[in-house]
Amino acid sequence: MGREVVAVVAAAGQGTRLGADVPKAYVELRRRTLVERSVAAMEAAGIGRVVVVVSPPMEPEARRILAGHDVQFVHGGAERADSILAALEAISLDDGCVLVHDAARALTPPAMIERVVGAVLGGAEAVVPVVPVADTVKRVSGSDIEETLDRSVLRAAQTPQGFDLRLLREANESYFSTAPDFVATDDASLMEWFGVPVVAVEGDPLAFKITTPLDLRLAEAVVDGVAVVDGVDGVDGVDGGAGR
Repeated sequence: MGREVVAVVAAAGQGTRLGADVPKAYVELRRRTLVERSVAAMEAAGIGRVVVVVSPPMEPEARRILAGHDVQFVHGGAERADSILAALEAISLDDGCVLVHDAARALTPPAMIERVVGAVLGGAEAVVPVVPVADTVKRVSGSDIEETLDRSVLRAAQTPQGFDLRLLREANESYFSTAPDFVATDDASLMEWFGVPVVAVEGDPLAFKITTPLDLRLAEAVVDGVAVVDGVDGVDGVDGGAGR
């Protein structure tokens, strides 16, 4: 029997930069919330076990939104790292492949999710999807530019990131027990700190993070463009089941 794959969808943050009157994961993108779209993408990629991390006050709303999906709810902590650790502890497996995904990356194509899963099941212990960096990147100190970085070797990390479940648990437990000065900006950076090799796979421009009002407008344009060009709601996992 193959290793089981579990997806963790992080939906406990506030996302204040979006300027909405509800936490970001519950913002609607053309009649479907970001969290529901993210869960549906996991299901479309063939992942049958999904853990959704929510803040306790939003659990009733999350249950209503995701009533048509078979998911497990876990309460998030004060910080994202606390939330992911709570999700890992709630997974009743000793071994497996775990994906960690931001609900705000609501248009992530199932094919990209499958690439991440395939790399983990193929033997990689930590996998992160990446895309090339389009802008010239500067290292600055105050208002002084110190260095122009070589864009050809830079990549922007996306989610879902995939991991060996046992190793990700160990890395989290070590992180919380030692209280290092290092701050993990994502789960892949935590694995780097723990000494686990991280493998990059091809990401996808559609997996961009919806953080600001401009990002939301872009996401709306993407969804509308699919509907106009193809004449249906639902191509490559972008807007399947919009009537839910």
